[in-house]
Amino acid sequence: MKKAFRSGFVTVTGRPNVGKSTLINALTGEHIAITSPKPQTTRKNQQAILTTDDYQIVFIDTPGLHVPKTRLGEYMMKSAESAIDSSDIIMFLYDSTESSVSEATKNYCRRLASIGGLVKILVLTKIDLIEKDKLLPIIYQLSSLCAFDSVIPVSSVKRDGTEIIINEILKYLPEGPRFYPDDISTTSTVREMCAEIIREKVLYFTNDEVPHGVGVEIIEFREPTGRGASTSINATILCEKESHKGILIGKEGAMLKKIGSAARRDIENVVGGQVNLKLWVKVKDDWRNSKTVLKELGYKEEKND
Repeated sequence: MKKAFRSGFVTVTGRPNVGKSTLINALTGEHIAITSPKPQTTRKNQQAILTTDDYQIVFIDTPGLHVPKTRLGEYMMKSAESAIDSSDIIMFLYDSTESSVSEATKNYCRRLASIGGLVKILVLTKIDLIEKDKLLPIIYQLSSLCAFDSVIPVSSVKRDGTEIIINEILKYLPEGPRFYPDDISTTSTVREMCAEIIREKVLYFTNDEVPHGVGVEIIEFREPTGRGASTSINATILCEKESHKGILIGKEGAMLKKIGSAARRDIENVVGGQVNLKLWVKVKDDWRNSKTVLKELGYKEEKND
């Protein structure tokens, strides 16, 4: 007898910098979500789709849970909260290297405990960086706040525990249809992916004070018009201060060239061909609180705002 096909949505949530995007990339085997050691890298919900002959898991990568200080931060938190409503399973990630469980984490665990009808999986990340005997006290403390259905320690970079996560999800995944075609790995558009790749390179190469005030807008995206032609992309990197603009451009444009070269290589993998990428840097004071700019960048506010 043929096994029933299973499908469902898994929201991946947690505090900033716990490794949500890194784990999703490890689980799907593709670099779908941008990653960075800097917190609040993920700004909007992003779907990563894992499909086999027997199941389809749609992972929803969400912004890190934090207290918002800008309109962009408010958008990020609304996005993270809204993902729960369409999920079958919540995967709550906790950075096992943290010296103690913060009050914010405790409060969120209590909130998870109050949500009925959803499977809740606790995933302890970065276990390759700590002594294993330190895990039990963390598990005990978090489990006392929320009755998790499963607890899984994992190291995403070493792929340790990732197969266990998939098997555990399949235990709870309901029978259902293929929501997306087999060859679709994300619902993000190519333009969105290109903008995120550029921002990822900014995060990687620039100083700590710059990334939070940076946004990327694709101004022009032209597909190849003939054989041997390149995809042409023009993009603007928004920043909030003239000093940030100087850092992003660098001496004689060296930093901007470095960002552009690294981004172009990754974008060529996405579009499957040569790319002509041109970048500009524009100062837009306090853009993270501008409703108009946020909408232009794709951060659309909820209708009830």
